[in-house]
Amino acid sequence: MAGLGTRRADFRWVPGHDTSTPVLALLVQGEDFVVYSDASYLGLGCVLMQGWKVIAYASRQFKSYEKNYPIHDFELAAVIFAIKLWRHYLYGAHCEIYSDHKSLKYLFTQKELNMRQRWWLELLKDYNITILYHPRKGNVVADALSRKSTKNLALLITNQVPLWKEMGRMDLEVVAPEVPTMLVALAVQPTLLEKIKSLQSADPNLQKVRRDIESGRGGDFSIRTDGALRYQNR
Repeated sequence: MAGLGTRRADFRWVPGHDTSTPVLALLVQGEDFVVYSDASYLGLGCVLMQGWKVIAYASRQFKSYEKNYPIHDFELAAVIFAIKLWRHYLYGAHCEIYSDHKSLKYLFTQKELNMRQRWWLELLKDYNITILYHPRKGNVVADALSRKSTKNLALLITNQVPLWKEMGRMDLEVVAPEVPTMLVALAVQPTLLEKIKSLQSADPNLQKVRRDIESGRGGDFSIRTDGALRYQNR
């Protein structure tokens, strides 16, 4: 699919595309997450994983004011980018965040922080995360994403967990406001079948067949339980 994003690319779909394993995986509730983040001179990149399977990935370019950040803030901005982007996954779950900037490993114990770093640190304290060091040569995906020269956010996220499952997990319920209510019943029936039954009722020849069936001389015709005529059980 990535090749279709190139200029003048032809769309070709072969049977192998229907049977090959997808790149992204669905998340598993209750399992820990792993995030690989990286920053380059072009922008930020991050990958969300679970059990060595990629759940989502994203990248974006630096904003104009971010280009003046020191290198430490570059790398920390990539972590914050991932946290904010996947908050609905990471909040309340344990997550290990890997960065190729070794000093981030000691972020929570550093005493001298600038105002931006202090603000970001307060944000990170709301999450159960551990920041670990990972060499750049082992962080190739996030590193490549951070070097994408695109103006817009390149983002791909898998299917979200249905809202009603999350509400059940948190013992939440929906309470209707105290307003006048009305109880109604809705019956859904196939429109094609109803149309066939209506046309059968208006056909004099089929009405004669119906009478023959009721008298035991229907032959290959029969009557369905819903009143429609059938020929040879069709």
